[in-house]
Amino acid sequence: MADILIVDDEIETRQRIRSLLQDSPYHHFSIWEADSAEKGLTLVKHKSPAVMLTDLSLSDMDGIEFGKRVLRNHPNTHVIAVTHLQMFCTVQDCINAGFSAYLLKPIEKSELFQTLERLIAVQLLQQTASIMEKRNDAPEERLEADLGNPIQSAIQYIQQRYYEPITLREVADFVYLSPSYFSRLFKEEQGLTFVEYLTEYRLKKSRNLLKMTSLPMDVIASQTGFSSPAYFSTTFKRSENQTPSEYRAMFSNLVK
Repeated sequence: MADILIVDDEIETRQRIRSLLQDSPYHHFSIWEADSAEKGLTLVKHKSPAVMLTDLSLSDMDGIEFGKRVLRNHPNTHVIAVTHLQMFCTVQDCINAGFSAYLLKPIEKSELFQTLERLIAVQLLQQTASIMEKRNDAPEERLEADLGNPIQSAIQYIQQRYYEPITLREVADFVYLSPSYFSRLFKEEQGLTFVEYLTEYRLKKSRNLLKMTSLPMDVIASQTGFSSPAYFSTTFKRSENQTPSEYRAMFSNLVK
């Protein structure tokens, strides 16, 4: 869920949306552009964007039909109609096609950000539910350590299981090294201790959730591997010099 696709044959509209996104909580998303439905379909196929904004008057295909084709093949992509047309019948057609939102040109910053927050929050909640279901019901994915690259294997282990309790000994055992040697080797290669790296990775995940969603702090703490909301808040403030709530408020001000 890291891509946003803009499909519009007006370069000014594409540049406007890109400019708004680059100065927003969504600046870390990959932003792709297409000036036709044909190019848009190719990008959707290869990038599977979380959100696609499309004009309804494309030069090579009706925008609503284009959106329908995207949703048939990529139902998890949110399609947002972007148009000059303020007509009830057009809005109704977009709703019937399964579009997630309808924005009028010229696009207002607050409307764009509020729409994205709503749609991305839904997707993140779905991902959270999927994670919980995977933990409870699905067999655990088996990781294979590359003994020729033990630290990279350890990093992969962290990135796949950061939301679980993880210890240095557990990861050292995974890569078949003694805890003391693994600890020294990790610090030499990464410039951070194992605990520092794990904590920073968890904080990175939490920052993304704070920027993009209104999820409660206890949910964010749990889903990023912190043992309690209080410990999450203390660790976050030590790193960012502000509480998670203050950090969220700073980014929320961008849409006002």
